[in-house]
Amino acid sequence: MGTVDNLAPLELNLTPFEITLIALGAIMEDVVIAGAGPTGLMLACELRLAGVDVLVLERLTEPTRDSRAGGLHPRSLEVLDQRGMLDPFLAEGRPLPGTRFAGLPLDLSGLPTRYPFLLVIVQRRIERLLEARARELGVRIRRGVEVTGLRPGPASASAASQAAGAAAALAAAETVVVETTAGPVETRYLVGCDGGRSVVRRLAGIDFPGTPATTTSILGDVELADPPAEQFLLQRTPRGNFSVLGFEKGWRRVIVDEAGATVADSTAIGFEDLRAMLIRVAGTDFGMHSPRWISRFTDVARQAACYRSGRVLLAGDAAHVHSPAGGQGLNTGLQDAFNLGWKLALVVRGSADEELLDTYHEERHPVGARVLSNTRAQSALSAPGAHVDALRKHVGDMLATPDANWKIAMMITGLDISYGLGPRVPDRDLPDGTRLFEHLRAGRPILADASGEPVDSRLVSELKGFGEPLLIRPDGHLAWKESLGREALSTALRPWR
Repeated sequence: MGTVDNLAPLELNLTPFEITLIALGAIMEDVVIAGAGPTGLMLACELRLAGVDVLVLERLTEPTRDSRAGGLHPRSLEVLDQRGMLDPFLAEGRPLPGTRFAGLPLDLSGLPTRYPFLLVIVQRRIERLLEARARELGVRIRRGVEVTGLRPGPASASAASQAAGAAAALAAAETVVVETTAGPVETRYLVGCDGGRSVVRRLAGIDFPGTPATTTSILGDVELADPPAEQFLLQRTPRGNFSVLGFEKGWRRVIVDEAGATVADSTAIGFEDLRAMLIRVAGTDFGMHSPRWISRFTDVARQAACYRSGRVLLAGDAAHVHSPAGGQGLNTGLQDAFNLGWKLALVVRGSADEELLDTYHEERHPVGARVLSNTRAQSALSAPGAHVDALRKHVGDMLATPDANWKIAMMITGLDISYGLGPRVPDRDLPDGTRLFEHLRAGRPILADASGEPVDSRLVSELKGFGEPLLIRPDGHLAWKESLGREALSTALRPWR
């Protein structure tokens, strides 16, 4: 293994024994995750569940108190259920039978899932629950540590010397040294879950193409002296759009955008900017006071050209940014992590070749591209003017029909996502009184009704009485079906032999 020079171990809260091992060159991280948001924490949980050591580095010194994102979609609820993590989220959230597409009603109540609703729960609560689970699994989280640089590890000198350019050298590296404000850390894999302005993405030289912002929205979590009667009010006016949303008791989220107005990132915004814009657009400020959080967002849409460059991977907002229309960002990030976690664990443990990591990009990049596409469409449908008003009328009429509502709702919630052989295998009740998802909680694949195929019960869960022979991946998607033949089953099972 390579060594790491000049490490400041006390700043990383290492034990004296670990400090000695580092000095001897005997410690290397399996995986370092940059970012302790929902995506990074979900990925850390997946890796630890599979027995992989993981270190999470987070620049913030304490968990955020800002509310940020506000809901979990049905597929994300299924993901949490598949790992036995869902109950605390249900206890703290509030189910709603629908959501919105460009502000138009979208019914979720008839979707093919046990959770046909949007669970209203703010991001800070999501992060707290995920962090509690991560720590329970033994994930190490180091706060107040920022990533400042990347370079090939010492063992990579030969490969790196033959590569042209820093990014190419890093992509060819056998290990990565992550430079941080607390000293360097050497790792076999680094995953950037560090947000839309990802330092990891920039340092790895991964392109981030897309479209610039056409509008800026200001949002604030505030108290209202004269709130609207509706719990969730969304209004269009000739001057722009505004929303007043009741996520939790005691405060409302106010969101407003003004037609044709964009605000440079370098321009500071505050409570008075929110109030002034809301008065211009809505004609009132609803008596807003006592701001808890003021922020902004745009409809900029960008996606990483690749989700993997050698031993550096990206997930969540580091891989894709877009308008929050439809509430898809946090949910897409959680599902990125769910797709990547079991694959990275197999590779780290030596059970699968590195090529398995390429399937992460192959499967999740199209999902991210579709999110960018539909959020761009929602931005266009939200623009002011008579022509858009007419278009919204026709789109709204279509969404009121069952077939169109189904198609868009399945897309927004991620329930229709298909990886090769088909979409995820829905939960079902089994003859022994259990449910399918309960058998995925150990993070192992499920071999159902395939008698005569030898498997290691420590690595694969066998299921009888399912009703059809299937191999189900750890993320609940189909890996094999009987029509593919027994040879294909043996191939699909190879990583778990």
